[in-house]
Amino acid sequence: IRFSCPYSREQPIFTTRAHVFQIDPSTKKNWVPASKQAVTVSYFYDSTRNSYRIISVDGAKVIINSTITPNMTFTKTSQKFGQWADSRANTVFGLGFPSEQQLTKFAEKFQEVKEAAKLARDRSQEKIETSSNHSQESGRETPSSTRASSVNGTDDEKASHGGPAEAHLKSENDKLKIALAQSSSNVKKWETELQSLRESNARLATALQESAASIEHWKKQFSACKEENEQLRGKIEELEEQCNEINKEKERNAQLSRRLQELETELQDKELELEELRKQGEIIPELMSECESVSEQLQAAEKKNKDLEEKVRTLRTEVEENKHRQTNLKTELKNFLDVLDGKIDELHDFRQGLSKLGVDN
Repeated sequence: IRFSCPYSREQPIFTTRAHVFQIDPSTKKNWVPASKQAVTVSYFYDSTRNSYRIISVDGAKVIINSTITPNMTFTKTSQKFGQWADSRANTVFGLGFPSEQQLTKFAEKFQEVKEAAKLARDRSQEKIETSSNHSQESGRETPSSTRASSVNGTDDEKASHGGPAEAHLKSENDKLKIALAQSSSNVKKWETELQSLRESNARLATALQESAASIEHWKKQFSACKEENEQLRGKIEELEEQCNEINKEKERNAQLSRRLQELETELQDKELELEELRKQGEIIPELMSECESVSEQLQAAEKKNKDLEEKVRTLRTEVEENKHRQTNLKTELKNFLDVLDGKIDELHDFRQGLSKLGVDN
């Protein structure tokens, strides 16, 4: 992944994307977003200064410019979030990654870069000690040459005297020339380093000014966002109340709709009943006429019933009389039968006598 950096001598060695946050300088607790969306975060190596930095640019704005030192520590605070403190920038940076794997890769690279920075610091200290030893040796050699020149005299005197002292002075002069050449090369190197440091400081000052301006801008936006957030919370509460009222109204409407359906069903039933009543009302005159005829028939039937009751009474009387007569007739019939039985017996006896007479004759 290529990343364009304003520092041409630095080369990216690792690049990823994350959401950038900075600690709130006032509270030192809350995180303030430094980017509206995920931006590119890269490790850069400066071969000239042998240093490592984490740099992130959002458009034309530098939001991370952190030089990694051996004392820094990257801490994972969650599965997708990590942070580190930068004492030079006097802030704490936080990165939110889209996955835990990307966070782990970034932390591993931070540890590698931290160890490389420590190794580079140790090497630079060794170089400083070596250069200081060379300067001390050249310092010790310079007085000796001075003493030699003061003792042996000027170059003209040395040329006149000659001998071993002249050879010794030549060797001392050669050493001084070498030390002077090394000093001049070191001076040029230091001047280059100083110029690069000045340029870097100018860039850092510009970035710091931009950061300060952006911080003020973000503070204003944050206060405006707070106000908007409070207004939105108020509106949300109002909307929640309205939603509750709407839900209540919906329940009432549902109840009213159910009641309306029930009333419509009852109305349909009543309409059917009314239609039946209307149909029945149409046949009421016929029923009235029929009722009148039936009432007349009923009156006639009642008269007939009375007549029949009279007849029934007379018939009952006649039946009683007939029963009495039958009883009397039965008695008389019994008496007649008894008399008849006697007469039959007598006839039987008479017949037997006649038969006997016929036999005798």
